[in-house]
Amino acid sequence: MSKLILTVFILSLGTSWPSPAQARQTLLVLGDSLSAAYGVAMDSGWVALLEQQLVESGHALAVVNASISGETTQGALARLPELLLQHGPDVVVIELGANDGLRGFPLHLIRANLTQLIQLSKQSGARVLLLGMRIPPNYGKKYTSAFYEIYQQLAQQENVGLVPFLLDGVAAEDTMMQDDGLHPNAKAQPRLLQNVLPALQPLLEESHPPLEARP
Repeated sequence: MSKLILTVFILSLGTSWPSPAQARQTLLVLGDSLSAAYGVAMDSGWVALLEQQLVESGHALAVVNASISGETTQGALARLPELLLQHGPDVVVIELGANDGLRGFPLHLIRANLTQLIQLSKQSGARVLLLGMRIPPNYGKKYTSAFYEIYQQLAQQENVGLVPFLLDGVAAEDTMMQDDGLHPNAKAQPRLLQNVLPALQPLLEESHPPLEARP
């Protein structure tokens, strides 16, 4: 009888504990209005489209969208430790800095905050994807160029993934922008997804390939 009980116990462990191949990954998106689907339906935003496409492609994935309209790097830095503790993400996507730049914040402060966001995420064990941003040219060539270069420099310095410009192919197209000229409309969301996905896919597959690719 004791052997039978032991056998049942061992079998129950095998069926109740997920194997590494079955484990769900968590992706945390930390951003501002561009990722919070400002002005469009939430399920039409690029983050929701990303989750849908990854799940359809066989990724065991939970997406946490912690983006807030109007968010700054400083505000996100205050929130990130709790988010990391609560969700334990495998991948963190950082889409921040635009509001800092539009408010003319000092470049050294933007850089320092983004650096801390990246390092905190890495220290938690997460892989990081940084989404680069640009600001309008009326802020002056020196400021706008240096602002854009922050993302390139940090990606290289911290050895993290990079999307050079999230709004590539969108910002210059009036038909893809809302009336304020700052926020992409619903038509633009699939293009934002196309900009992000090629850089994100390798980070997701480092530890867990899509289900159809597993033996």
